[in-house]
Amino acid sequence: MSFRTCCLFAVVLLASPLAQATDWPQWMGPKRDNVWSEDGILEKFPKGGPKIAWRTPIAAGYSGPAVANGKLYITDRVLGKGVSNPENPFDTKNKIASTERVLCLDVKSGKELWKHEYECGYQISYPAGPRCTPVVQDGNVYTLGAMGNIFCLNAETGKVVWSKELMKEYNAKVALWGYAAHPIIDGKKLITLAGGEGSHVVALDKDTGKEIWKAGSQPSAGQGYSPVLFTEAGGKRQMIVAGTKSIYSVNPETGEQYWTTPFAVDNGCVVMTPVRAGDHLFVGGYNAKSTVLKLTADKPGVEVVWQNKKGLGVSPVNVQPFLLDGVLYGYDDSGNMYAVEIPSGKRLWEGAGPVGGEPKGSETAFMVKNGDRFFFFAETGDLVIGKLTPKGYEEIDRAKVLEQTDSAFGRKVVWCAPAYSDKKAFIRNGKEIICVDLAK
Repeated sequence: MSFRTCCLFAVVLLASPLAQATDWPQWMGPKRDNVWSEDGILEKFPKGGPKIAWRTPIAAGYSGPAVANGKLYITDRVLGKGVSNPENPFDTKNKIASTERVLCLDVKSGKELWKHEYECGYQISYPAGPRCTPVVQDGNVYTLGAMGNIFCLNAETGKVVWSKELMKEYNAKVALWGYAAHPIIDGKKLITLAGGEGSHVVALDKDTGKEIWKAGSQPSAGQGYSPVLFTEAGGKRQMIVAGTKSIYSVNPETGEQYWTTPFAVDNGCVVMTPVRAGDHLFVGGYNAKSTVLKLTADKPGVEVVWQNKKGLGVSPVNVQPFLLDGVLYGYDDSGNMYAVEIPSGKRLWEGAGPVGGEPKGSETAFMVKNGDRFFFFAETGDLVIGKLTPKGYEEIDRAKVLEQTDSAFGRKVVWCAPAYSDKKAFIRNGKEIICVDLAK
């Protein structure tokens, strides 16, 4: 092999996403597809479970971590002195005094590097803490709290670059379960659901916070919970938004609406981002609501293939389903895991999946694909390795890594999506965040 060939090989190797540590800078990873591209990951857990590299105490919250440039970013909530959350998670009569925080940790040691905190009274159901994963780009970290406080912070120092109170700015009503649609960066724009008349979704200049455009109105139920989807169809780049009463598409550069179709979900609860399979879109929400739409080829538009048909589809409430070779795998609000053929909606199988046991409702396991298998973080606090095929769920191994610190439907749970980076998993509950070594 010549020197030149050797150098070229080295450059290609270093450029390969499978040969280097990959950041996890936003919800669902680098490409927002829940795919972890690193190799060299263990096939099964060692006896006694995987090594926990570090543990760092944090406060409560449902938000996942973001990892970028050697730092980890996570949000949490600290209750006011002498204050407690109501026993009934649906009791929202009174505002609960509390502080939301953004924490920056050293990814190697878990040591706190900086924190930003602000007073934030809660008046939402299941008020443990923030829901949204931070997003990191171009030296800044962006966070969205459960009451609509959005911040752009310097990623190195935590200094505030700009901030907004979405409820105040857009005269918006907070949704029952708070602001939970993860903010997304698209070019120079930060996209977030705001709520309010004509401002269901807004695009802000990511560097200044200045509004670029706003679009959509969704009557009642607040702003909803579904992160947007960007896709090409009908000769146009589109941004698909699943609202509380409809699904609609806008031009992501201008906010101009392309099309809209009715889709009403109880409590406005569509948590998943729409999934595209070929020329079809799937959206599912609370209480057995789901639909498949066909994207038109000649111009932006959709046709309803089916909607809310008993025995078809899946109705996710906590976790994004995963599309693999035309089959959608996801947890339903019934507590079952389903494999669903798209576009027909036919259920190929159902079962307990990595959560296990008899379903009690809203069972949750966050799934990330690595190679030909998946890593699941189940609400039981177990990290699970398994496979999903049209024939069923195959479990390879599992290990308990965290305690369940929250309660839901009469059971203890942990409902927080991990981040995967540098052959490690970064996982939190309501008391701590841990670094799990998954290197082979």
